[in-house]
Amino acid sequence: MLEVCTIGGFEEVGKNMTAVKIGEDVIIFDAGIYLPALVEQEEREQQIKNSLEKMRRIGALPNDEVLDKLGWTDKVRAIIIGHAHLDHVGAAPYIATRYPNAEIMGTPFTMKIFESIVKDEELKVKNKIHTIRAGSTHIIKGKSGEYKAEFIHTTHSTIQCVFVVLHTHEGTFFYALDFKFDNYPVIGTPPNYQKLKELGKKGIDVLVVDSLYSGVERKTPSERIARHLLEEAIDMARSKNSALFITTFSSHIARLKSAVEFGRKTNRQIIFLGRSLAKYVQAAREVGECQFYNKIKIIKYKKQVNSFLKRIESERGRYLIVCTGHQAEPGSILDRIVKDETPFHFKSGDNLIFSSSVIPTPTNIASREAMDKKLKKKGVKIQTDVHVSGHGGREDLRYLLEILKPKHIIPAHGSIKQETPMIELAAELGYKSGENSHLTHNGKVLKFDFTHKNRT
Repeated sequence: MLEVCTIGGFEEVGKNMTAVKIGEDVIIFDAGIYLPALVEQEEREQQIKNSLEKMRRIGALPNDEVLDKLGWTDKVRAIIIGHAHLDHVGAAPYIATRYPNAEIMGTPFTMKIFESIVKDEELKVKNKIHTIRAGSTHIIKGKSGEYKAEFIHTTHSTIQCVFVVLHTHEGTFFYALDFKFDNYPVIGTPPNYQKLKELGKKGIDVLVVDSLYSGVERKTPSERIARHLLEEAIDMARSKNSALFITTFSSHIARLKSAVEFGRKTNRQIIFLGRSLAKYVQAAREVGECQFYNKIKIIKYKKQVNSFLKRIESERGRYLIVCTGHQAEPGSILDRIVKDETPFHFKSGDNLIFSSSVIPTPTNIASREAMDKKLKKKGVKIQTDVHVSGHGGREDLRYLLEILKPKHIIPAHGSIKQETPMIELAAELGYKSGENSHLTHNGKVLKFDFTHKNRT
């Protein structure tokens, strides 16, 4: 019997966490946070330390206590993290102590982010840590047998991302959060299609799949497209006497690389502002994926940031600023600037490039609308959506299903409304809702018995 507990990320964007049970052994895939619960603390200089209890109280963690009720907690042998985004790795440092027998594994960049959270929050993690690489396998030892975890290179909006395949004597489980099929990535190589095809021929029993944009009729464009969009946006904002700001995802190392390369053509000094940017850039540097590090200056602490913003106020044309706050997160640098809480004040003719899209949660949508209204009132020249998504559209998902041909499909990474189109896509390919495609909820357990070729 292969049992799948859909802990978090099956009713919202965030809190991604899935547990798979085989006999007396449980493997956890991802342990992410709900970002809106933390946005007000992201950029504070004296950041309040977050305990497990506090994170639960503010609603930032997936409800993994459901595993206590199921009797699974002491059976957890491994926690596998697919990539470095906080809605996938951010909860792991807090909940790790609940699973002392579990080894924690992820790619080098992912584990650097994990380690930085542990350090920043002064947490104690005693679990065994394994750094894995795409293309490798790892044997997980349990009471009911040994299990092979296989890590398949894929592309997303950060670096060193993997699909995870768990080979067990009860069936093969494929975890596909998050991805898009980028054949022309700015950093790294295209996804490992050959391995995906090999796995499809061997047979996949259960697929948990990123379905955030399953209702968007497209193949998500390559990051190369965003690179060209950003080049044009910077070229449009070359007024020598006006401020030039770019805001994007701190974890998007390829996008930051493009911002630096095109920014240098403006002859402005490139400044990265913010704790989050500093964290991800440093992690990328430590794993050898940040060739632009020596071409930028990073300022992360609030007093230093305010001091530098004062300089920018009087020397607007000298700098290109990359900062946090593209989701209008309260307390972010961009939020404070727009609210006139810093020594720098936007004025008419200044330029702001949003190299991002709005993450589709009600909080983010409302916050960005309010921020954009204030910016326009100040006369700032705004360029929005200078971006391509890191999530596959309907055609990416169709292609994945056609390659893997899984026996069962479980949509993930969104609200029920965002996941429902995945069920509809599966129906186009011959799957039947409730029979071999499953729209589920947080905390639900699905049981699969492949010896009898059915789901119980």
